[in-house]
Amino acid sequence: MKKIFLLITMITLILAGCGQKEEVNDQKKEQGNDQEEVTLKVASLIPPMTEILELVKPKLAEESINLEIVVLSDNVQPNSALAANEVDANFFQHVPYMEQFNRNNDAELVPIVPIYFANYGVYAKDYNSMDELPEDSVIAIANDVSNIDRSLALLAQHNAITLQEKTGPYYTKADIVDNPKNYKFEEVDLLMLARMYDDADAVIMTPAYAAPLGLTPKSDALLTEGSENDFAITLVARKDNAESEAIQKLAEAMTSQEVRKFLEENYDETAIPAF
Repeated sequence: MKKIFLLITMITLILAGCGQKEEVNDQKKEQGNDQEEVTLKVASLIPPMTEILELVKPKLAEESINLEIVVLSDNVQPNSALAANEVDANFFQHVPYMEQFNRNNDAELVPIVPIYFANYGVYAKDYNSMDELPEDSVIAIANDVSNIDRSLALLAQHNAITLQEKTGPYYTKADIVDNPKNYKFEEVDLLMLARMYDDADAVIMTPAYAAPLGLTPKSDALLTEGSENDFAITLVARKDNAESEAIQKLAEAMTSQEVRKFLEENYDETAIPAF
């Protein structure tokens, strides 16, 4: 009887162990299903924006996030695509530019995290300082209201012009109350600024557009903006997906020490980390 009892006990223990193994396997399967790959589409334009996204892509893959970088050709498409749910996020703009888009399009784009300050500067082909710029000089600036604001604020910061107190969301040329050298401002599309380097007396632009001309803020700009401003290049999503796990993991990856090191080693004077 004792042998029969021991045999029954052993069989019971074996069956219980098998049941536990099946439960563990089921739990693993469920966990595996939770890690199904998610595709995250992010619209961008040019380096270093696109390079940062490429840099974090392998890290996101470890988190089962397939980062698809959608490179577009102008500074309107990324926001239009995001608002239309064609992409999940974009990375190319500062917050004032995003807010301008929201107002004009009744959109609900939201900033996720600032990544770097693109050191805005004034560049001139034939002059080495603002003092050398003659009266009635033509200065090319971007033609969207947020970057008109930014350009005028940069000049006012260095006392090249004087602006009245801001009464709306943006400075406009109507806010100039003193322009000692009677500068003329030619407004052009953001992507056309570099081409104006040969034609205008001076151009105000970010390092991304100055770099193809071999220009850097530290070495070539007559004036620079620095990092005390609201114009950091920022990861942007929509209100409806801003808190999603994939977007938050992207934000975490883009503010890693790896990205900081990349910027400091490759863009030390043109892309100042904002995190």
